[in-house]
Amino acid sequence: MAELESLEFGKSDFILLDEVTMEQFMENLKLRFEKGRIYTFIGEVVVSVNPYRQMDIYGTDTIDAYRGRELYENPPHLYSVSDAAYKAMKRRAKDTCIVISGESGAGKTEASKYIMQYIAAITNPSMREEVERVKNVLLKSNCVLEAFGNAKTNRNDNSSRFGKYMDVNFNFNGDPTGGHINNYLLEKSRVIQQQPGERNFHSFYQVKNYYCIFTWKHVSFLWICKSSLCVLMNEHLCLCVQGNLQFESEAESVFVSTPEFLVHISALTHTDPGSLRTSLLCRTVATGGGDVIQKEHSEQEASFGRDAFAKALYERLFAWIVGRINSIIEVKNYNPVLHGKNTVIGVLDIYGFEIFENNSFEQFCINYCNEKLQHLFIELILQQEQEEYEREGIVWEHIDYCDNQIIVDLVEQQHRGIISILDEACLNVGQVTDTICLQSMDNKLSQHPHYMSRQLNPSDKSLEFQKHFRIQHYAGEVTYSIEGFLDKNKDPLFQDFKRLMFNSSNAVLQQMWPDGQMSITEVTKRPQTAATLFKNSIIALVDKLACKEPYYVRCIKPNELKSSVIFDDARCRHQVAYLGLLENVMVRRAGFAYRQPYERFLQRYKMTCEYTWPNHLMSNDREAVKAIVSQHGFDQDVEYGRTKLFVRSPRSLFSLEQERNQLIPILVLFLQKVWRGALARMRCRRMRAIYSIMRCYKRYKVKAHFWEVERRFANVRSMSDYGRSLEWPQPPAALSRFHKITVILYKRWWARQVVKNIPPSDMQEVRSKVAAFSALSKERKDWGIPRAWERDYLSNTCSGYIQFYKELKNKNEFNQVLFSAFCRKVNRFNKSSDRALLLTDKYIYKLEPKRHFKILKRVPLDMLTGVSVTSGADQMVVLHSFSQDDFLLCLQGGLLSPNQDRVGELVGIFSLLFYLFTHMALYPPVPHSTSRSFLTLSPRPLPLLLFSLTPSLLSLPLFPQLSLYLSAHVDVFLVLSCSAPPLLVPIFSSLLSLGT
Repeated sequence: MAELESLEFGKSDFILLDEVTMEQFMENLKLRFEKGRIYTFIGEVVVSVNPYRQMDIYGTDTIDAYRGRELYENPPHLYSVSDAAYKAMKRRAKDTCIVISGESGAGKTEASKYIMQYIAAITNPSMREEVERVKNVLLKSNCVLEAFGNAKTNRNDNSSRFGKYMDVNFNFNGDPTGGHINNYLLEKSRVIQQQPGERNFHSFYQVKNYYCIFTWKHVSFLWICKSSLCVLMNEHLCLCVQGNLQFESEAESVFVSTPEFLVHISALTHTDPGSLRTSLLCRTVATGGGDVIQKEHSEQEASFGRDAFAKALYERLFAWIVGRINSIIEVKNYNPVLHGKNTVIGVLDIYGFEIFENNSFEQFCINYCNEKLQHLFIELILQQEQEEYEREGIVWEHIDYCDNQIIVDLVEQQHRGIISILDEACLNVGQVTDTICLQSMDNKLSQHPHYMSRQLNPSDKSLEFQKHFRIQHYAGEVTYSIEGFLDKNKDPLFQDFKRLMFNSSNAVLQQMWPDGQMSITEVTKRPQTAATLFKNSIIALVDKLACKEPYYVRCIKPNELKSSVIFDDARCRHQVAYLGLLENVMVRRAGFAYRQPYERFLQRYKMTCEYTWPNHLMSNDREAVKAIVSQHGFDQDVEYGRTKLFVRSPRSLFSLEQERNQLIPILVLFLQKVWRGALARMRCRRMRAIYSIMRCYKRYKVKAHFWEVERRFANVRSMSDYGRSLEWPQPPAALSRFHKITVILYKRWWARQVVKNIPPSDMQEVRSKVAAFSALSKERKDWGIPRAWERDYLSNTCSGYIQFYKELKNKNEFNQVLFSAFCRKVNRFNKSSDRALLLTDKYIYKLEPKRHFKILKRVPLDMLTGVSVTSGADQMVVLHSFSQDDFLLCLQGGLLSPNQDRVGELVGIFSLLFYLFTHMALYPPVPHSTSRSFLTLSPRPLPLLLFSLTPSLLSLPLFPQLSLYLSAHVDVFLVLSCSAPPLLVPIFSSLLSLGT
């Protein structure tokens, strides 16, 4: 913690000094500088001493140590004030700014770079690409702006010769989304002239070694194309060449004595050499009558125009670079409704107070700017704070401080200020010189205590007559030379040069000179002077800073020799005095580190007290705040104002923040729980409504389907095809299975209606044909389905058979004949002979028709294992038995009519028997029997279709119950007929299931 830092390094906060005196202040500051502690606190203000050496206190480890910590938890550092500004912006959604002040060479530019580095390091933890791009541009822009806007002076090797204020925009997450850079008063006169020992802007020296210079490589982040980059190079070369451009006069005319440089300048600026020569030697003037004439310059006027053109070229170039950076980092597509409030952290790095041997117009403007910033510091830190204590009724002992408002008024006051006197002199018609302007200042400001000249004080030998005037600034006396004030204030640039550059063939140069588009007759309004423009921009800057919560870095220059070991006590004492640091210590020591309206304090910390969460029942917010303070036990560290609470020590506030940070996750979880419950209930109600709608819709769809089926099939009984041609409506998904069953029931009903018209005498034949169809479908092309099946063919063709049949039946060997026909027997030696086949319900007989139907072979049905037929048109049949003594017969040839195919009839009879008795549940198979059901095609050239029967079932006396079984078991025959064509399936199924 900062206040617990070892005393060998001195006090880390000047508020902790034993006595607030200049001696103790300087002693502590010197001790810390010598010990390498260059930063010291004054409350929330950081005092920084330039170490003039590299220090290892800005790495990643240091950034992590200061990230999210309170000011007093770590030793003083730039990162402390950076983190404080960032937290204030993120916590309270309030715009903040960091004002870096001090004289030239005190380390302001380096401080601003470290602040930007810290803000970039602690933001965007999710590494979003767009945020990283913005951060990189903000960081790299410093290199480019330093190259084009910084220069070596006698007091600083890297002095900022322009003012820079950078706004960094943040979204509600605290990540940078863009920014904007404002530049103030570029010292463009340095382009044409520098004081002894000083140099021009860095970029001129870097151009000489362009291909290896670091800065020019980093210009690529501006997405500058090669042609634009060439413009940057050419403008620098052009300015270098312009210094060699000389004029001479002959008689009354002036001419360019170095025309070769004129050609170079024309090529570099992409302009016409003749137009450039005319612009340098002449001036176009519009008369009162509207005529346009050309007025030739004198040698002095031509040189003045050349210098003004050179300064304007560099100023426009610098403004174009700043505009290019702004176009890249500007916040795009921002909508406060969608993206939340856009907060800002401003960083001000502007030139410090300057006192040179020869102080001119630029130093006057720079010191005026520092006076305004010092006045802002006085107002916010000293004056407004004390006024607030008095306004809130806090007991307070007033502390005197030096108010520099009188010096600010000396410069900017209307009609009586120095800027107004300069503008008046510039506007007067006639030859108004710098000396006449100085005399006017002496007349109007003779009674001002902070203004002095040799005319007003003739005894002061340090001032020259008609040349010098002196202003007593807050930082000390500064003597200014009036020479060149009027010309620099007018900042005249002839309109001819603007039109010349606008008509350049290079598009980038045209963008830099948009005002050259107007003709000479259109330019009538006199432009504002440089001092007025600068005054207005500084006033706008101060107003912008005043509306933000400020954080200060006060930079001190330890010596003039840029040494890392010398501490010039007198010089540092002077800086401490004019920066008002001692008064700042007094105010902070006697004042309060934190103040907040009761309403906002209660809103932020009410969850830390049981009496105020979630809402208090006290008379007002002040009583509720007292309850919070009392519960945490720091009543002695606060004061209660009329509308605000004042907290003296940051430690008290930190304890509140700590407890709040511990409670936030608990409250978030509670809110998440409540919200998730609300969402779940909403989803539950929505799902219930959805299911109710689904049920009603499903019920409607079901009813609609029933109504549609009823409508379509209402009159099927009276139709000729019983509704077979009607198309079924598409059922809903919930009724798909029911729809299939309904269709099956309809088909059964339709089949019953068709079967009613079939004579009972034909039913047995139809059953056999169905059985044959199920076995031979797609296997045998013709199997006799068109003709009538007579079964007992021998009784219709041979009279001798009738007598044999009666005798055989009388022996009680069978009950009925299932099939009989003539056939032709083929033996193993491929010899054939006429035979007869008789199939009864018990046996299979092979008969000799020529010998009165003598029984040659009798095989019981229970010995039969299968029947094989070919897939061709022949009538070959093979009857397989367990004894391996198979029958090989041909049902065609001999006494058989050659036009009849009886294979299907025989297969139908066997298939009917097989399917009936393998599916009879009343008589299960005998144990250890071989029950098989398969269809195979043999690998012979004419493959045989094999039907394997079950002899164990056929051996049972089941034939008398055949009709009963057919009537009782409908589903068996539905399975049997499933391979029939769609039109025949219901007919065959019903025929097999009904029975007669």
